[in-house]
Amino acid sequence: MTDEAPALACRRLLRAARAGTLATVINGQPFASLVTPACAPDLAVLLLLSNLSEHTRHLRDDPRCSLLVCGTPEGASAQTAPRVTITGLAEMVADLALKSRYLAVHPYASLYADFGDFAMWRIRPLNALYVGGFARAARVRSEGLTPDPAAVAAVAAAEASIIIHCNEDHPAALTAIAGEPGDWRMVTADVDGCDLALGETVVRTHWSAPVADAGGVRAELVRLAREARAATDPPSTHPRAGAS
Repeated sequence: MTDEAPALACRRLLRAARAGTLATVINGQPFASLVTPACAPDLAVLLLLSNLSEHTRHLRDDPRCSLLVCGTPEGASAQTAPRVTITGLAEMVADLALKSRYLAVHPYASLYADFGDFAMWRIRPLNALYVGGFARAARVRSEGLTPDPAAVAAVAAAEASIIIHCNEDHPAALTAIAGEPGDWRMVTADVDGCDLALGETVVRTHWSAPVADAGGVRAELVRLAREARAATDPPSTHPRAGAS
């Protein structure tokens, strides 16, 4: 377990998650389903759901739900994986910006996103339970979990220009940050990090700490690029000063 504050650890897990378990309620009986979440800039969880799914019908009758997402286990035991469970209320939303953000993280979903029986849903986190591994847990309330609204708005206002600038002027830096060869492109940026895509592969990159504006995003990208290049540069072959 890292020594991150539980709230920041929760946010990083949620934003990096590509799959999770959604729990809904039907006639008082819990029901669990596999879903593929994304996060809005304000950390609201986005889901693209079919109207034909059991869990969608449940949410229409009772919007109360919870979502579990997991990170990578530290060892052979799944209990060593960091994880977060959020509780909240789900609502259907007709918002093209949120749909575009979802598809940026799950590009394969564009094959069916416009089908008439699919719709975007949003879950606003109310509370969270963070487990950093075996016997390491913390509860986080909504006010401590969600990012600063002013910072969210500032970064969201600059996001499109940040993405265009990085993709057009700094492709080599993005590839270095991704850590794998290929034509990597930035597809999202927010107060906690950014998402880089290569075809249908999308990976999350975290900032060292939440940022407040576009300047903070730039500083983090410069730091990440420098660290990535330093990690791949060969060691210096110059003799040490004073060596004979």
